[in-house]
Amino acid sequence: MRACSRIVAVLAAVLLSPAGPPAVATPAGPATTATGAGAITTGPCPPVPSVSRPPRPAPPRADPAQRAVGGAALATAGLVRPARAPAPPAVPATSWLVADLDSGAVLGGCGPHEYATPASVQKLLLAAAMLPKLDPRQVVTVTPEDLDVEPGSSAMGLVEGGRYRIETIWLGLLLKSGNEAANALARLGGGPDGQAGGVRAMNAEAQRLGALQTHAVTPSGLDGPGQFTSAYDLALIARACFADPAFRRYDATLAAVVPAQPALREKAFQIQNDNQLLYRYPGALGGKTGYTDLARHTYVGAAERNGRRLVVTLLGAEATERRGWEQGAALLDWGFSLPRDAAVGRLVRPGELASPPPAPTATPPALAEAGGPARVDPLGDRWARTAPLAGAASALLGAAVAGVLIGRRRRRAAARRRA
Repeated sequence: MRACSRIVAVLAAVLLSPAGPPAVATPAGPATTATGAGAITTGPCPPVPSVSRPPRPAPPRADPAQRAVGGAALATAGLVRPARAPAPPAVPATSWLVADLDSGAVLGGCGPHEYATPASVQKLLLAAAMLPKLDPRQVVTVTPEDLDVEPGSSAMGLVEGGRYRIETIWLGLLLKSGNEAANALARLGGGPDGQAGGVRAMNAEAQRLGALQTHAVTPSGLDGPGQFTSAYDLALIARACFADPAFRRYDATLAAVVPAQPALREKAFQIQNDNQLLYRYPGALGGKTGYTDLARHTYVGAAERNGRRLVVTLLGAEATERRGWEQGAALLDWGFSLPRDAAVGRLVRPGELASPPPAPTATPPALAEAGGPARVDPLGDRWARTAPLAGAASALLGAAVAGVLIGRRRRRAAARRRA
């Protein structure tokens, strides 16, 4: 009897115990913390020089689920990198991320899910939303609404009443960061509501891509209330852009001609690509520059080396010793130095977070899928199987207890018969 009870107790302890240690941060030193899946955090991001700028708006309240999109290791305001990777260059940016354009592996980042204002890198979201909708050969007329931009802000040189192919406007958007080009493209792709409809389409595209921390207010990236993004979201958006052959062709163009407008007595002129990565970094594929007094320097750049394509995103950078594209180039060099299987997370697939949730499990579906089972967070994947294990343990334990009780009743009956 006592032996059976002891067996039941031992069986319960074994079967109901976890399959391993919980997936929690494990101290690995005074400034280094393990986060699982071979990723470590190594303290805060490098300090960014203080400069005079407008007061920054309060970001939306952090959503833990959104901060964990792509993997639990990315839910940090500090630096995260593969455990055996060298330290990345200390760039003066509030947040950044390096990822593989093809596999979607996130190689490292600093505050990858921290909210920041985008400036003109937001034009990449406009491209992702509108390139599939607009015929590049169509000739359109520029309106006064298109030219309603901040005086002195970047422009490609469109004129009111001018007639241009949409392809020309795309080139002006990506080469010269034309704000009037952004307005025109948003209006043309926005349907009956014009530019406002274009901005709504941008926000719908951000949701489709899984860029849940991105909200556009202006098509150009000029500052607007409630306009935010993150380094992780920018990588999702850039990956969608570089998957489009038309975008790759426009974005890598070094120079283009804006045609004359004889009816308006405007001569043709040439525009050059402002992204210095294309001129100075071997294997550069393109990207986008950005700057406002509020957002500071923002940057997206992509390059290819030995058949491997990487993208870097930076937000809130200060051009003290190195300009934004140079900081991006340094981080790309770091990314290319890592093994091809290095990863601290992943870029979710378009539509992945908007798909119907699977049957309930012990792990929240959105986080389990976004984190990438096994590859990105094997501890989390193992703990996703805890519920089935616990169910089996309960069944076995119940059977064992039932056996003990049946044996006890039989012995009592036999004792009564003997009496």
